[in-house]
Amino acid sequence: MHFANLFADYSALTLITLVLLAFAAGFIDAIVGGGGFIQLPALLVNFPNTALPTLMGTNKIAGFSGTFVSAVQYGKRIKFDYRLLLYISVVTLIFSYAGASVVSYLNSEQLKPVILLILIVMAIYTFIKKDLGQLQSKNLSEKQKLLYGLLLGAFVGFYDGFFGPGAGSFLVLGFVLIFGFEFIMASAYSKFINCVSNFGALYVFISKGNYLIEIAILMAACNVTGSLIGTKLAFAKGNGFIRILFLVIVSFLILRFAYDIFLK
Repeated sequence: MHFANLFADYSALTLITLVLLAFAAGFIDAIVGGGGFIQLPALLVNFPNTALPTLMGTNKIAGFSGTFVSAVQYGKRIKFDYRLLLYISVVTLIFSYAGASVVSYLNSEQLKPVILLILIVMAIYTFIKKDLGQLQSKNLSEKQKLLYGLLLGAFVGFYDGFFGPGAGSFLVLGFVLIFGFEFIMASAYSKFINCVSNFGALYVFISKGNYLIEIAILMAACNVTGSLIGTKLAFAKGNGFIRILFLVIVSFLILRFAYDIFLK
């Protein structure tokens, strides 16, 4: 089959919209997370009659591709605590699978008010603490790192599998607040953990056939491109730039959730 025929059923406007927004999602997600809040709505708007699990699976394929590339780029420049990374990854994978498994049985709308409140608190705290994430600020024991890491992985893993958008931003702030990481370091860790949690959820969606393969491939290519550029910019601009972009993205997420809850 000719490559162009794969997209014969889609309008040019739909394809252009998905390309641009997938690129933007990869770019932003590579720096501070939250790309899912751009990419998933793009799918929901353009495919209103398609089942939600199918759109979520398509989103996961594209998101995983960009996150994986970003994780590799961070891994070349950041020195990780691989033991901690392994523990959090395993827990995240398990809870991501659990979250994706119950997505068809529970109403994610019930989570939105809670997430909105958490986002508001995140934004206020980050804005007030001007030095947040600028330097390594804590020296935790190995037991503390393990305990906090397992709790963070369980929460974000389940959320990412069940709902998804914003999981990367929660990870970034979690590593900054709980572990005292710089924003660069927090972004690097979050990419690896988010990659694992995406893989767990992705397995569920793919095994059930919940994806549009041609759209997933197109968006994945654009997401990867945005991710590569975003990662390079994060290292070039540093922690101050990441903090500002983090505040912008969290503010956008707050507006998005508020719209869904109170107006939509």
